[in-house]
Amino acid sequence: MTFNKDNDGMKFSDTKIQTIIPTKIIGPINFVYNGMKESVSVPMATLETPLWYSAKRGAFVSQKSDGIRVFVFDDFMTRSIILEANDVEGMLKCKEWIFANQKSIENIVNKSSRFAKLKNIHIENVAKLLYIRFSIETGNASGHNMVTKAADDIANFITSHCEGVNYISVSGNYCVDKKVSAINGILGRGKQVSAEIIVKKDVCESILRTSPSKICELNTKKNLIGSILAGSVRSANAHYANTVLAVFLATGQDAANIIEASQGITFAETHGEDLYFSVNMPNIIVGTLGNGKNLDFAIKNLELMKCYPNDANSSKRLAAIIAAATLCSELSLIAAQTNQGELMESHIALERDNNKNV
Repeated sequence: MTFNKDNDGMKFSDTKIQTIIPTKIIGPINFVYNGMKESVSVPMATLETPLWYSAKRGAFVSQKSDGIRVFVFDDFMTRSIILEANDVEGMLKCKEWIFANQKSIENIVNKSSRFAKLKNIHIENVAKLLYIRFSIETGNASGHNMVTKAADDIANFITSHCEGVNYISVSGNYCVDKKVSAINGILGRGKQVSAEIIVKKDVCESILRTSPSKICELNTKKNLIGSILAGSVRSANAHYANTVLAVFLATGQDAANIIEASQGITFAETHGEDLYFSVNMPNIIVGTLGNGKNLDFAIKNLELMKCYPNDANSSKRLAAIIAAATLCSELSLIAAQTNQGELMESHIALERDNNKNV
């Protein structure tokens, strides 16, 4: 089917509906990124109003510590194509040809966009079908369209050189785009980020109203064992999705990427009398330029966090800030759940108070 915006039946209604999601600025969060200690305020758009207060409490903890240290390990977007040979022998020959000509494929990626750079290729097969997953650096863009264009070009290149190999799809679900998967947790998709903090015992008791040992115990019994029982896929956390989506909505991101970005593992242990706490997120898919980021609210919120599209690595900075904010709300929620009744009492009080102010 060829899409044409002027085709009959393809027109959108002229009715204009204004959608407003409540947004508050959380922080400042003290965090250390690229060796620099700084404070940052984070915009969060959500209808889960207690989230603001939970993240705010975690931010206060960061102010009473040496800050949240954040590390971005890797950064790429993926796209997988499906090709089909005549038989298994033809599939194997094509697979060998791809790896023998990887340099030529790299050049095709480079020509598809001045920002695109091929990082690696993973291939799986089912009978005569080839599922080829490309990991591509995309600069400050989240890169969905960039990698799709590159994948299209690569598919044309391979099928023109491998006899009997045909194109099936530009996306073969081995990417994996906006779906839960093990492979994204293992290989990553987007920015792979870890954030960590040391919380002193007295800070834990006075601000979080619990102890380091209780947080560690609950993290094991809730996040780890509970997630295993539930069959979670490469994931053991309390509520990464809440914070990630709130920042996504505030900064013009593709909200559907919350499916991958909420995947991750919370780690906690005692260091002497103190608490070591960490969130580990392999799939934070964000950009500081591209569709959605040119909206007025997104521009203002990205500028608030000093995530300027023309600055090198600003999308990595945004991912680092999201991880720091996620740690704040994750720590606060787990602390609340160590005290029976606190979570529900907080929700009732905060949501009633918020409704009065609407």
